[in-house]
Amino acid sequence: MTQSHDDARPKTSHFEGTLPSGQYWQSWAVERPVGAVVLVHGVHEHSGRYRHVAERLNAAGYAVYALDHPGHGRSPGKRGNIGTMADAVAGVDLLARLAGERHDDVPMFVYGHSLGGLISLQYLTGTPLDRIAGAVISAPALNTGAVSAVERAAAPLLSKLLPDLGVRSLDASTISRDPAVVRAYLTDPLCHDGKMRARTATEIMLTVEAMPQRLKSLTMPLFVLHGGADRLMPPAASELVHAHAGSPDLTLRIHEGLYHEPHNEPEQDRVLDEIVDWLDAHLKA
Repeated sequence: MTQSHDDARPKTSHFEGTLPSGQYWQSWAVERPVGAVVLVHGVHEHSGRYRHVAERLNAAGYAVYALDHPGHGRSPGKRGNIGTMADAVAGVDLLARLAGERHDDVPMFVYGHSLGGLISLQYLTGTPLDRIAGAVISAPALNTGAVSAVERAAAPLLSKLLPDLGVRSLDASTISRDPAVVRAYLTDPLCHDGKMRARTATEIMLTVEAMPQRLKSLTMPLFVLHGGADRLMPPAASELVHAHAGSPDLTLRIHEGLYHEPHNEPEQDRVLDEIVDWLDAHLKA
């Protein structure tokens, strides 16, 4: 555990542990938090890349909890292979319950980015913790337009017979316009630098196909954001959430000119400020 004693900000403590599933988790806690946020990371990365996001949320009084998906970061499994969507969702549920037990008197929120946005939506349209007051969904992985009919037909068989086969390359230069962010990602030993695994790609595809119908049942407050120049996941993915979600309280924010990771762009301070403002406005939801 490490602790900060900056008098200008809430005192923070860092904890880490392992869920019953074997997945690694970590938290950045504050004294007397106003709320708790469960962070859900994207494909091929890990929770540690969100430390600066957690610190910004900490400064606003929020405790933050994050985990590494199966096959990602410090969690067990074949690198880049999430196992099943159900496995990934179960991990988020376990972490949310852990956070809820530690902070039983404050509102809770989910914040998911990219694949983490899709996993979060799958969780929230299932049987989430009833204390969750809202969600921030960033560049959700809700577009499979680049998948051909042949790939779509072969995906389930490949997933079963060759789950660890690399089937699709991801261009790291699309995550941010900041070269330092791209370099850090490419040299991070906890990030998977290979192609997307057949199992992961298939789980995403099957989840995306069913999501529009599931979104109708999602009625909690939502803040959906996307980079307008995202070449990895087009803004249409966030527009799909806006079009199908049943929430009467839904904000869609497209940041023109930004790439796939709005929280890692040169404009990240403005992006994170908007997220904090939205969370603050929904503390009494």
